[in-house]
Amino acid sequence: MANAPLPQRRAASPDQGELRPVHQQRSFASLRSIGALILREMATTNGRSAGGYLWAIAEPVGGIALLTIIFSMGFRSPPIGTNFAIFYATGFLPFSIFMAMSGRISRSIMNSKALLAYPAVTFMDALIARTIFNAITQILVCYILFSGILLLMETRTDPQFEGIALATLMAFAFGIGVGVINCFLFAAFPSWENIWSILTRPLFLLSCIFFMFDDMPAVAQKYLWYNPLVHVVGQMRKSFYPSYIGDYVSPIYVFAVSLTLIAIGIALLIRYHRDLQNS
Repeated sequence: MANAPLPQRRAASPDQGELRPVHQQRSFASLRSIGALILREMATTNGRSAGGYLWAIAEPVGGIALLTIIFSMGFRSPPIGTNFAIFYATGFLPFSIFMAMSGRISRSIMNSKALLAYPAVTFMDALIARTIFNAITQILVCYILFSGILLLMETRTDPQFEGIALATLMAFAFGIGVGVINCFLFAAFPSWENIWSILTRPLFLLSCIFFMFDDMPAVAQKYLWYNPLVHVVGQMRKSFYPSYIGDYVSPIYVFAVSLTLIAIGIALLIRYHRDLQNS
């Protein structure tokens, strides 16, 4: 008996289209979720104030500009260069980036528990959305302040875009690393948020914002070197002052610490994120 011919597979109708692989569907869903979360951040950040999101930029710009003017009046002669405003800005802005990034990211799960209840939204979507939103905001703040100081004052500096970008990336990386691991710790141990607030208060003085790392005693340098923010500030000042060598700056150290914190934080969130969402 002759074998019956195999049935012909019917060609897919153009109207039906081809089914996308599951990972592609998930990728598109994540992109939509991240986009929606970014828009939500823009709407909720100073959303009740006139001007809305513009205040997220205007508030830090105004605050930093005011502090710069005040300190410029009190400290006429900076440790390097001739203009205290640009000296202070090159130290405080990297520090501000770190504080803003780490603070916002650390509350990603705590502030998005209602949204994380939906299967389409994951904790990674919340982390990525807050990272992108705050990165854009901080870049705008830095651009406005640096441009304003350079245009309105005689700073006698030579800004190098590549070095500034590297310093900004270092600040972002360290802020994200601390934010991700604190995202777990804040949700798992509520008292840690208060403890962290106390621990970070001396950072303003220990990050070489008002003084130069090179001017510190050797004993102090040995300990300050392990503060990643010292390297971030040093890299930013190297990018503005051509005569400043800053050979202690190690971007590799900053990125190594940052990536280690990110890896540990994400591993903990993957393991415990469902417990944290339901707590």
